[in-house]
Amino acid sequence: MSKVPSTLLIACGALANEATAILKQEGLAHVELTCLPAKLHNTPALIPDLLRAKIRENKDAFSEILVLYGDCGTAGGIDHVLEEEGARRIDGAHCYEFYSGARQFAEMFDEHPGTFYLTDFLVRHFDRLVWQGLGLDRHPELLPMYFGNYTRVIYLAQLPTPELISQAKDAAVRLGLNYEILDTGLNRLEEFISSART
Repeated sequence: MSKVPSTLLIACGALANEATAILKQEGLAHVELTCLPAKLHNTPALIPDLLRAKIRENKDAFSEILVLYGDCGTAGGIDHVLEEEGARRIDGAHCYEFYSGARQFAEMFDEHPGTFYLTDFLVRHFDRLVWQGLGLDRHPELLPMYFGNYTRVIYLAQLPTPELISQAKDAAVRLGLNYEILDTGLNRLEEFISSART
């Protein structure tokens, strides 16, 4: 007898808003969402073991487990866990790549290697994760050390609002970089999540 919901989606907490927006769509009631803390990106070596524990904790209750993570700096650690545990993840090395698509991301990177990328999540938490996280609130003299080789900010926008766009522009000004926006939407996430077995 099939379980309802039958698919568990384990996502990075930085993707919780986007995943939730997709799951509100009609026809995805068979997918349940759970997240690991977004702050794990500061300690990526911890992600594989925590992901393994989350999979094992839930694998008997679901017929399928999908993972909304890139490699995220784990040097293949996430893929190793997924292969052992029989789960699968979205294609892409990181969220920038699966938001924009591998080809477009590679083209953007080749065109301007000195690009600092923002997502909706990073725009919302720019002060905490970037400005304060790098100590620029206390030591603004470090700005050229951190960002001296960057030339632009690209806001990869998933669900942009006027407020988020304004905040992204402000972040670029504070970093002393040119600003661009690319409305990526949620198409690639939707395709992946919609691939869940019913």
